[in-house]
Amino acid sequence: MPTAVLTDRERTAVQAYLRLLHTVRAAFDLEDGPPLVPPAVLAEAEQALERAGLTGNEEAFFRLLENWCPEPSP
Repeated sequence: MPTAVLTDRERTAVQAYLRLLHTVRAAFDLEDGPPLVPPAVLAEAEQALERAGLTGNEEAFFRLLENWCPEPSP
């Protein structure tokens, strides 16, 4: 299994993205109407991506994410 060594900024971006992902999933699990994502969570992810130089480069970001946090084998 490949292991990626991330910079601090890349790690922060991946962690912010994972927090955003978990927040969105939790929002969809609620039955209180349309899902709402707190703007602060979205802003945190956007800022982290920008600081890591990954804004507009989703391919590179998701490659980092996949290497750092691979899907479990079935």
